[in-house]
Amino acid sequence: MVTITDILAARERLHGYLRPTPLEAVPALGPNIWLKLENANRTHSFKIRGALNAMLALSPEARARGIVTASSGNHAQGVAYAAHLAGLPARILMPLHTPRRKVDGVRRYGAEAVLFGDNYDQTEAEGRRIEQTEGLTFISPYNDPLIVAGAGTVGLEIVDELPGLERVIVPASGCGLISGVGLAVKAANPHIEVIGINALHAPALHNWLNNDQLPQIWDTLAEALSGEIEAGSITFNLVKQVVDRCLLVTEDAIAQAMRWLAFQSGWIAEGGGAVGVAAVLSGVLPLDDRPTAIVISGGNVDEATLRRVLSA
Repeated sequence: MVTITDILAARERLHGYLRPTPLEAVPALGPNIWLKLENANRTHSFKIRGALNAMLALSPEARARGIVTASSGNHAQGVAYAAHLAGLPARILMPLHTPRRKVDGVRRYGAEAVLFGDNYDQTEAEGRRIEQTEGLTFISPYNDPLIVAGAGTVGLEIVDELPGLERVIVPASGCGLISGVGLAVKAANPHIEVIGINALHAPALHNWLNNDQLPQIWDTLAEALSGEIEAGSITFNLVKQVVDRCLLVTEDAIAQAMRWLAFQSGWIAEGGGAVGVAAVLSGVLPLDDRPTAIVISGGNVDEATLRRVLSA
């Protein structure tokens, strides 16, 4: 299991590579509301934290085998960038529908980009197959203690800058981010409420917490959140420890949040990164005066998608 000690070690490991991302007050959303802007991170996503933490911690034997991963795009760019820093070859599998911006980002860092599968679940299964048949080192987007610990540094930065924090709102898919953030903030104060947000079309965490069976609908603005949680993932037990509840937001709410962030706050966020703001704007999560941080997990959105959303 991952502990606060692992997250503190990740922060030390990442020091010198990554700077803390902004925590910006947004009074237009309500009193005591802040955005944790991971879209301002390197590769424009929180995923660089876990990917780089895992890469830096690899044994010489694991490095020598070469790297393979599966991702809907942001983890892909994180692994590609981390492999570039480490001087390692990396094969990055992404679904066929992955936004072009994310594919181009992988290639920009010199990794091999392979488009495979109609959805993330198929892509992940192929990555695991390659791990077994070719002996490459698989770096999961979420099912890895080092990935979770790296993501947890987001939570450390929030409580460092906002010691009176009482609630954090986090996008959720495989749950590496919300597990790490939850561990970090509850180590500071176990009474901080941790709320996961799923797209209605990508309801993996909601289904698991509520014993529900809402379907995955792969056509979603929040493609970064699509896919089921891998069987046996470490994040299942971590979520039990740190997540208080999970809420669902619609495609219309996600589009509204992307527009609000662009026009009212001046930030570009991808659909999966904007679901926390979507929950607030749509009224799914009514706010009070408790100090609250909303994690904006990424900003990698294709031009065509962004133009379509902003012009609606």
